[in-house]
Amino acid sequence: MRLLRRRRRLGLDGGQPLEDPISGVANLFDASVVFIVSMMIALFMAYNMMDLLDPNSEVTMMKKNAKGELEIITKKGNEIKASKVTDQKLSGRGERLGTAYRLADGRIVYVPTDSGTE
Repeated sequence: MRLLRRRRRLGLDGGQPLEDPISGVANLFDASVVFIVSMMIALFMAYNMMDLLDPNSEVTMMKKNAKGELEIITKKGNEIKASKVTDQKLSGRGERLGTAYRLADGRIVYVPTDSGTE
């Protein structure tokens, strides 16, 4: 009996003690971090949002939340600005900058006017 107890403690090869089973958890944590980072990069590439990571790019996005409120997010360089869109009517003086057209597929095209033609 004494011989069997010693063999279990030292492992089957006789000289090396058995490895701690908890040490494998650190490897699982490292693997999960690598998996999470790779999934984030894959999502950025799938949604064509790699420009958000580029410090020299300019990006404009429009977001609609569950309540139906719109928010415009613009990124110029390292500065990110978010502004909410409201349905309030405004009045005042200004100049016409152009015309917007809604295409049959739902896209909106903005056509600026030339300042010399009016």
